[in-house]
Amino acid sequence: MFEVLPELTADPILGLMTDFKNDTDTRKVDLGAGVYKNENGHTPIMNAVTKAQQIWLAREDSKVYSAPAGSPSFNDAIIELALGSQHSAIAEQRVANVQTPGGCGALRVAANMLKRCSQNSKVWVSTPTWANHIPLLASAGLELVEYSYYDSQQHILDFDAMISDLSQLNTGDIVLLHACCHNPSGADLNPEQWRALAELLNTKGAIPYIDMAYLGLGDGINEDAYGLRYLAEHCPELIVAISCSKNFGLYRERVGSIMVAAANSKDAQTCKSQLLNVAREIYSMPPSYGAALVDIILNDAALKHNWSDELIHMRKRISSLREQLCERLTFAGAGDRFDYIVNEKGMFSFLGLTVEQVKRLKQEHHIYMVDSSRINIAGLSTNNMDYTVESIMSVL
Repeated sequence: MFEVLPELTADPILGLMTDFKNDTDTRKVDLGAGVYKNENGHTPIMNAVTKAQQIWLAREDSKVYSAPAGSPSFNDAIIELALGSQHSAIAEQRVANVQTPGGCGALRVAANMLKRCSQNSKVWVSTPTWANHIPLLASAGLELVEYSYYDSQQHILDFDAMISDLSQLNTGDIVLLHACCHNPSGADLNPEQWRALAELLNTKGAIPYIDMAYLGLGDGINEDAYGLRYLAEHCPELIVAISCSKNFGLYRERVGSIMVAAANSKDAQTCKSQLLNVAREIYSMPPSYGAALVDIILNDAALKHNWSDELIHMRKRISSLREQLCERLTFAGAGDRFDYIVNEKGMFSFLGLTVEQVKRLKQEHHIYMVDSSRINIAGLSTNNMDYTVESIMSVL
């Protein structure tokens, strides 16, 4: 039977990680994988997480299955983190969520539920978007349509083109949006644009579907959550896929949540029953450990403050790296070509290089990035900055 299966090529980013690991050159620089790294190129365990681990080790007394919805305390805490404690959607009891295996699990659970809602609705995704959005949603049987988002020539968010494309929405269509720190472009909507988008979505009867993977790594938790909170306030229905991988550094623990803000509490409860049923069909119940750590941190004032300080440090470091990269490239002779990098948010930006230039950086200089020239800013450091800039200039 298995002989009929074709061998598939590795995912580009996962394949890049393997190539980097096998590279023995001491100058090598990894700008591909989307994980936070410190000055030493290491992805550390956050101090707040270490302390939470110690608490959980002393507290846990069983390895029995967790509840299908996950930890109720985690679920409540993650809703409050996303929406803020005073949000009207919470007060009106029209929010439901379940814990999922990472943000990917959240995206897939929601996709399966959306397929049950309508066989004809389309999901609109930005051009570009995170590469795994496409297979996660399409394999659930959803029809995908692209809308304009990032102008790769001007290196700006093309909001006019975005609105023009979304003016073709039909009632019941779903629009996939990045809450903040757009992956892969780093170009985010501003508050005025979020408000205009909400008006359009309501006019068209479309539903926002928000992927929130980098909360706190753009401008701050409240600032990064502005769009989500505004849409939850002004749109009758909303879906949010939440990941704790980046802002808690819990990549391998796979901690996520799928949240629905419905028109009323009855619809919210119905959605929760559907989410639980979908989860049962896919993985039955979520892993416990990572969510237990997030739960401890968000419900302990001292630990939450500790975590917030660490998140601020990570955000400021990324911002500083953006400024350093731009300054060094300008000084090296690039002029204002890369000035846009300073204004973008989160870990990612495009360098605007050709596939051949990216290939040369890998083969000649041992600098790794995906073919689109999207780089992980957090992969830079004071140790590799000059070498990276010199290498980029050599292929321009």
